Amino acid sequence: MNGTTQPTQDWPGRYAHIDQVLEKAGPRTDLDSFSPGDTVKDFLRSQCKVLCIGAGGLGCEILTNLALSGFKDIHVIDMDTIDISNLNRQFLFRPADVGKSKAEAAAAFVMKRVPGVKVTPYFGKIQDKDTDYYMQFHLIICGLDSVEARRWINATLVQMVDEENPESLKPLIDGGTEGFKGQARVILPTITSCYECSLDMLNKPTAFPICTIANTPRLPEHCIEFASVLEWPRLRPDIKMDTDDPDHIEWLYRIASARAKEFAIDGVTWSLTQGVVKNIIPAIASTNAIIAASCCNEAFKIATSTAAQLNNYFMFIGTDGVYSYTFEHEKRADCPVCGGEAKQIEIGREWTLERLIENLIERQDFQIKKPSLSSETAGPLYFQGPPQLEERTRPNLEKKVSELLGGDGAISVTSTSLPFELTLYVNFV
Repeated sequence: MNGTTQPTQDWPGRYAHIDQVLEKAGPRTDLDSFSPGDTVKDFLRSQCKVLCIGAGGLGCEILTNLALSGFKDIHVIDMDTIDISNLNRQFLFRPADVGKSKAEAAAAFVMKRVPGVKVTPYFGKIQDKDTDYYMQFHLIICGLDSVEARRWINATLVQMVDEENPESLKPLIDGGTEGFKGQARVILPTITSCYECSLDMLNKPTAFPICTIANTPRLPEHCIEFASVLEWPRLRPDIKMDTDDPDHIEWLYRIASARAKEFAIDGVTWSLTQGVVKNIIPAIASTNAIIAASCCNEAFKIATSTAAQLNNYFMFIGTDGVYSYTFEHEKRADCPVCGGEAKQIEIGREWTLERLIENLIERQDFQIKKPSLSSETAGPLYFQGPPQLEERTRPNLEKKVSELLGGDGAISVTSTSLPFELTLYVNFV
């Protein structure tokens, strides 16, 4: 991909290595669904339409692999523009592309280098598109770095499924990397476990409630957020924090360490301080390549039926060598997206509404930011907005949940980070 010669037309035998797989069945081929020869070649190269969500480090690899594997009708969505810091690993971009749309630049590069492939870009959010847009694709691959975006597309595809229309089921292949670790998975909406089923496997977020940070810190991250969110504006109001300045990180580290000592909390380090403040997610080009290859391998198998697809979760760990593990992540019966049962939680009778909200924010299996709560019996419990409603419901924060509900009952939770309404059934213990 780094040469200077730019081919302008297709060449004979380009897909000869792919044709060897498509012309006859292999040992893991499902003979009932595999149509060897021209039938499967025509579908892959003329009919199959695939969507790639994300054109960053992982997305660049995915787009390239798809184009070189024989997929010729590819769409790509990305809302970001190219920054100079992207160029070390997002190899479809050049210095002249800085400031341009990632989706548009990536599409232009792939079409220039792989003639015959059509890549249709969209510079914007996935939420801009309706279900009719997603219904046109045969499969969707995610190369995202956003949990919220993954949750949205996952919920959207699950809601699209119509039992009377098999074509409404769109396989979702999700890839993700963090440093030398990565994962790839195949999600068949309503059939296999969905993305929402596995939220508790994610690393803990570094955003915490202000009330916890200010009054009842329990984690080293709370102390670091106290230093950066509360103490910096109070003690250094005239200085803009620069998270790339070692002196600024050092100041935050000292304040956070003192806070941690006051509350007998261990674990505050200089590197953790930097990581929390900058929200660092390291990107390693080799990990991106491995996970993208796994995602595209699954896309090829699903599109051609040449082999059984992944069932259903693949993990890669390259920190101390090369280790991979594949397992079946099972559906959660109480998953708010693909499960059929209500999510039940147990809380103490003395819990205030404010404590319940803090608990919801910190729980890994919910991943909620700024939740608003209501119930059929008590009405609005606490709403983040509009300001008038927030002010009216604010006194409820200090009240006990047991008093507000009058006993065990259901609470509806909405949030900008939730692509659906979450219903919780509260049991008091």
